Amino acid sequence: MDVRARIVTLELAETFVISRGARDSEEVVEVELTHSGVRGYGEAAPIEHYSESGTSATAYVEEHAGLLGDDPFALEEIMARLPAREHAARGAIDAALHDLQGKLLGQPVHRLLGLPRVGPPTSWTIWLGDPDDMAERTERVRGRYKRLKLKLGARDGRDVDRVRAVRAAAGDVPLQVDVNEAWSLDEALDAVPQLAELGVEYCEQPLPAGDPGGPQLKERSPIPIYVDEDCHTLRDVAACAERAHGVNIKLAKSGGIREAVRMTHAARALGLGCMLGCMVESGLGISAGAHIASLFDHVDLDGNILIAHDPWPGVQLVDGVQLPSEEPGLGVRHSLPDPG
Repeated sequence: MDVRARIVTLELAETFVISRGARDSEEVVEVELTHSGVRGYGEAAPIEHYSESGTSATAYVEEHAGLLGDDPFALEEIMARLPAREHAARGAIDAALHDLQGKLLGQPVHRLLGLPRVGPPTSWTIWLGDPDDMAERTERVRGRYKRLKLKLGARDGRDVDRVRAVRAAAGDVPLQVDVNEAWSLDEALDAVPQLAELGVEYCEQPLPAGDPGGPQLKERSPIPIYVDEDCHTLRDVAACAERAHGVNIKLAKSGGIREAVRMTHAARALGLGCMLGCMVESGLGISAGAHIASLFDHVDLDGNILIAHDPWPGVQLVDGVQLPSEEPGLGVRHSLPDPG
């Protein structure tokens, strides 16, 4: 297989704010594989929090291109040959392989995997701001999305006020919150009963990854605790059962579709709920998640809706659901004839 990788900068429609900082653009890595004249594409967003970047991801692809071989259907062997690091790069390769397989066989990826096309509705992210600002942004999208995800963790003692303001603006729309590791155990124990009273369905990563208070918070919380930064690949899932009721699985973090499917089965065996998350990605990255969304209880696939222009259209938002294409492979096509 011929292999190419490139860095693409996606401009956000609005500045995106979480507890760790703000950004106006996102770098993603795109991988293109060619076999028998057919091209497969994949994308993932390197996560700076885990010391990955567009530069390190493309370097990984270029360094290990020879390990991909000539059989695009030998996924197990290919992923076993690739070093277990640079998970965004691995995720982009994995997605490109699935796209290529689907195009060679004339089938969409969800059918290759034997999965239903339709998954749960996606949440829409209300990024971190003052309570009134978050409520105003909630009003603007009211009626368009069936779930809202609130970014918290400003470390100013007003996080519950933020949720209260959004609840007043959102009506009875289901809410979830993501704290991005910003609370202490005492703060979490104080906040989660109040979140429960406001009808928040679950709280994502309230404590820093590996915090020793995790098991205690799980035991005492009146709402489910989901972990994100605690859970990367399959090897992390078992330990998460001690500190959480569910896990957030992201293709850019796990290394692709194949690993994500394994993780969901392991989580189910341990009685854990499963959430499918994303980074800021184009339709190319989001499409890979959309094809496996039916495996999950909760879906957060709004990355392509957050950007100013999606260069890879094909995923449709239908009645709140990010619906994958029924075209072969991932089913998205670049808005230009040749993205290279």
